[in-house]
Amino acid sequence: MEYRKPEVISLKNSTEYNEKWLQARIEEDPSILGLGELDFRDTEKMLVGGGRLDTILYDPEEKRRYEVEIQLGKSDESHIIRTIEYWDIERKRNPQYNHCAVIIAEDITSRFLNVISLFNGYIPIIAIQVKALKVGDTISLFFTKVLDEVKFELLEEDIEAEPVDVKYWESRATKEMLKLTDSFFKAFSDSTSEYQLKYNKHYIGLGKNNIANNFISFLPRKKVVILHIKLEKTEDVDEIVNNSDIDTLSYDKQWKQYCLRLNEKDLENNIEILTDLVRRAKSDYRN
Repeated sequence: MEYRKPEVISLKNSTEYNEKWLQARIEEDPSILGLGELDFRDTEKMLVGGGRLDTILYDPEEKRRYEVEIQLGKSDESHIIRTIEYWDIERKRNPQYNHCAVIIAEDITSRFLNVISLFNGYIPIIAIQVKALKVGDTISLFFTKVLDEVKFELLEEDIEAEPVDVKYWESRATKEMLKLTDSFFKAFSDSTSEYQLKYNKHYIGLGKNNIANNFISFLPRKKVVILHIKLEKTEDVDEIVNNSDIDTLSYDKQWKQYCLRLNEKDLENNIEILTDLVRRAKSDYRN
């Protein structure tokens, strides 16, 4: 295979390529940004109060919109102000979605990164540096994420662990579903024998010596018990769940857990599968 040294091209100074050309490449294939399998939603959107948003991308799984602003050459102060302003307008107009601001530039300076980092954690913002490389008659684009969105990994027990008693859950669900919850907990005894059920306001978790360890948690309803199993979404686990007759809900990407709707028959028909998944969760989850 022949080696050919690529030539770095400045899109800002190019007579052949420009911002519109770069924008079109992103919109025809948003995956080149490295943000996942996104859908293209809108281009050059006119905003109320003035301004034109370059590109809107959408993640249908996360229900998240990315407000993308492109700048050739070096990033500057007006670029970040414009990006944040457009992100703010869109999130207020479309509150049913999560929103993230994305800045794309050929040269994102350290000073610029320092300024952006002051907002990160308060304003969801991603900075991506793009390089255009030419090899012969071919041009390629390389996108490098130089600043990622800060995500705080809050634990469920940290934000929702308001203790309640069994009677609270009997009134919220039913006595029968509380008994079913207890039956599943006992059926998982190989993994749960050292724990006790902890009754919290929004879920029933596990505890040991007053310390939460929720590799599984229960949410009793009127007719079913929803079991949350903290496992990374993998093809292996997907195949196990999909090949069973367990009633499944959508995978919870925020908390990284499988959500299963269980009833009495699952104690007999699917207990081996459920026990295996619980064992995996205990092994993978923090101790």
